[in-house]
Amino acid sequence: MTDQPLILGAVLYEGFELLDMFGPLEMFTAVAPEVLQVVMIAEKKGAVKAGSMANSPMPTCIADYGFDDAPDLDLILVPGGIGTFAELENDKMLSFLRDRAEKAQITASVCSGSALLAKAGLLDGHRATSNKMFFNLAVTQSDKVAWIEAARWVEDGKFVTSSGVSAGIDMALAIIARLFGNEVAETIAKGAEYIWHREADVDPFAQYLNEGSI
Repeated sequence: MTDQPLILGAVLYEGFELLDMFGPLEMFTAVAPEVLQVVMIAEKKGAVKAGSMANSPMPTCIADYGFDDAPDLDLILVPGGIGTFAELENDKMLSFLRDRAEKAQITASVCSGSALLAKAGLLDGHRATSNKMFFNLAVTQSDKVAWIEAARWVEDGKFVTSSGVSAGIDMALAIIARLFGNEVAETIAKGAEYIWHREADVDPFAQYLNEGSI
């Protein structure tokens, strides 16, 4: 560990999936603040509305920083959600991810967030996974990625990608264990009364591959 805390940048965009973001952040923010701090980032700082495929009214979250004034990031967290489709065509988002991932220790995604990383070219030559019911959304972004269909999450060097929604919590705990030790991750899981699924290649939802519809 360094004298300064690691900075995790949580990337928001219109239509992001709530649990993709705040499930992992519940785990990350339980790490002592002197070693890890979280900042919320969007293309422009301020209000960002979450999304739902059911078109239910969703809450608005606040980004502390925009792409132009975000601090240096040691970790990056990219959620998925219905808003992924629009962001795949957002050059500002893709450029931000390319630039910041180059300098970060770990870039992580949840659910269809891996489609954004793939579209940005960041996962080329790496193993990765994504939301199972909409797996092809990620696959069609790059044929240079070794897409793993049956995986709760996949770690390949500085890139860590998880399956859909709740899988991001398991991924976050794995990242915490990697950076700060298994005991820290276990303590956080216990405090959250969460059963940590530790086996990354055990994926009960792979049976639903590409069964989703928009």
